[in-house]
Amino acid sequence: MAEADNNAGSAPRRQAAPLPAAEAPFDSIGLARHLLRSIRSGALATLDPEDGTPFVSLVTLATDVDGTPLMLLSRLSAHTRNLLADSRASLLFSAGGKGDPLAHPRLTVTGRVTQTAEPRARARFVARHPKSKLYADFPDFGFFALEPKAGHLNGGFAKAAVLTAAELRLDLTGAEGLVAGEAGAVEHMNADHADALALYAQGAGAEPGPWRLTGLDPEGLDLLTGDRTARVLYPEPVREMGALRKALVAMAARARAGEAAPAD
Repeated sequence: MAEADNNAGSAPRRQAAPLPAAEAPFDSIGLARHLLRSIRSGALATLDPEDGTPFVSLVTLATDVDGTPLMLLSRLSAHTRNLLADSRASLLFSAGGKGDPLAHPRLTVTGRVTQTAEPRARARFVARHPKSKLYADFPDFGFFALEPKAGHLNGGFAKAAVLTAAELRLDLTGAEGLVAGEAGAVEHMNADHADALALYAQGAGAEPGPWRLTGLDPEGLDLLTGDRTARVLYPEPVREMGALRKALVAMAARARAGEAAPAD
């Protein structure tokens, strides 16, 4: 009974307010960018134009080279009609997993959604969701991008941070050649270096599988097999194709050396 009285009289424990990303005691920017690149579906919150009621729906997701979230939406859907009336929206990227769902990292990104006719958006989305190629060109479908305003990261218990748009996305200044050469590099790696892609994925902690490259950027590679994704970072950022080639060769060599080490 005394224990119950003590509990009843104690003040409720409160989690500290989220810190700016630069002040957080963990790699909040790295975790947020990882969630952006590795989550393929999430909750989209829009506003009903009649009374402003929040409307949440499930959508599939990809990212542009800089990390801008991309969606393929039907104009017949309620969320698309809402966005065409009011572009304000937010997306929830949740890692999920076993046990308490609140113990796993999740990221909310707020901003405004606009339709995009950029061919790269289509290519990157379809690569991330191959089945979408069946309906991506239907007249009622279109590609949309969420221009981030801010991010709210919850990395698990006692891990929270707020991020700016610049912290969520990559600055592509000086990486124009890499962006222009992305499609060719992706095609080449998938056609000729599937073994290296498998090594990269396993090195990032992923299970074995027929991994495919869906996109690359100055920080890393986005891989896919079935419904599983893997995000592989380079040893250091690259901003041009020559540096990318050197990084990939070095990564493959290290992965093969590590694979062979137990047998020596």
